[in-house]
Amino acid sequence: MSRTDELYSSLTQLLREAAVLSSCGSVLSWDEQTYMPANGAGHRAEQLGLLAGIAHERATSPRIGELLSELEQQTDLGDADSDRAVNVREARRTFDRQTKLPRRLVEELSRTTTMSQQAWVGAREDADFTAFLPWLEKMIGLKREEAQAVGYGAGVPYDALLDDYEPGMTAAEIERVFSPLRDELVKLVAAIQHSSRRPEVEILSRHYPKTPQIVLAEGASKAIGFNFDAGRIDESAHPFCSGFGPGDCRLTTRYNDHHFNSAFFGVMHESGHGIYDQGLPGDSFGLGIGQATSLGIHESQSRLWENFVGRSRSFWRYLFPTAQIGFPKALGDVPMDDFYFAINDVRPSLIRVEADEVTYNLHIMLRFEIEQQLISGAMQPADVPAAWNEKVMKYFGLTVPSDANGCLQDIHWSAGLLGYFPTYALGNMYAAQFYIAAQRDLGDLDDQFSRGVFRPLKEWLNEKIHRHGKRYSAKRLVEVVTGESLSHGPLITHLRTKYSELYGL
Repeated sequence: MSRTDELYSSLTQLLREAAVLSSCGSVLSWDEQTYMPANGAGHRAEQLGLLAGIAHERATSPRIGELLSELEQQTDLGDADSDRAVNVREARRTFDRQTKLPRRLVEELSRTTTMSQQAWVGAREDADFTAFLPWLEKMIGLKREEAQAVGYGAGVPYDALLDDYEPGMTAAEIERVFSPLRDELVKLVAAIQHSSRRPEVEILSRHYPKTPQIVLAEGASKAIGFNFDAGRIDESAHPFCSGFGPGDCRLTTRYNDHHFNSAFFGVMHESGHGIYDQGLPGDSFGLGIGQATSLGIHESQSRLWENFVGRSRSFWRYLFPTAQIGFPKALGDVPMDDFYFAINDVRPSLIRVEADEVTYNLHIMLRFEIEQQLISGAMQPADVPAAWNEKVMKYFGLTVPSDANGCLQDIHWSAGLLGYFPTYALGNMYAAQFYIAAQRDLGDLDDQFSRGVFRPLKEWLNEKIHRHGKRYSAKRLVEVVTGESLSHGPLITHLRTKYSELYGL
């Protein structure tokens, strides 16, 4: 065995051990959101805080730093895109970031996140922002401290948080791609609002019993490629996907007997995340090649399956007869085209996770603006409801009736996920470009979907995106897969084509 082999073997063993330890915390976090009794929050916070501290200690071991320094001097790591070189590069990136964070801060963030999420659940149920405010204030303070510890060069503090989810991206770059997208979306929304065509959205608020919802959603998830031998679906206050490691990926959703879209498209969305996690190389768990490129790329997979597939006419040509059998009273007399129009209704709305394809990105931009101000100190947490309500009026022309339908609707801030929201809109742009490339390589996807054939697309995504892990940055991956750089153009083309047909524009 060469010196490089010895060093690399020692490094990967330490990285895998740290990843396994971290995954134990993920299991506890999942349990907290699904089955843990509310009174267990305090003890769970202590459990997670201790685990986070131990995992951080492992991940920042001086021995990892020594191994990396020696490996970086070796000449036989392979080219820059080889598995070994990528794993060393990503280990260095993670190590450098983690070593800037004191263990005290890591543990405090973990404990606060647990308690904050429980407080958020109650505050959201009661539409009581004041009950959540102390936790939001504490969380913002901790995230500001994290940004200062990590550093952000010549940029802004928000860059340090964004980089954890979308490596290499800055707030300024986000705004550059969001600005033209925002302009085009505003025009499209206005055109749709002036159309005389309107879907019968009442269809979606009929009675949809929970059990048939579960059967339909899980059946669709399995059909598109989520492996239930390596995953499961449960309920939580806010839908999410949590991959614990090879062979264990957990999805959650929430059910509403009088809102079809909520659970079904929640499952389609989280299944996209799950298919990505299940497509990562299991033998590289804990290493760069075994990790998702970025959260934006992760979101591209969920949004692609949710919208480009799940809201397509061809998908419902395949699934609608099954849905009618499952919900005979709600859908028995409904023509498929009427249902298709209803699930693609476009109108300004209050709830992000239930927003249509066209207005969804405006929800993200609203949160992006507020997050930057919170981290910079230009806005204080107590001012969030007023700022939120003002922006909802500006973007959507709507009055927010309560904070439960406003600034309390998302779990992200209670979970400390500041810097995450922009990845949703980036994901929509990535998804549009990937979908075009898939159609180019695979032929008529609509014909395949109408016959219930989803495997070619799933395997194409496995091959082109999932198996590479962090081999490429998000921006480079888009170029490698599509031959084009990141652009809002393909997404706008997709939206204009689809909704011009529906609304007669």
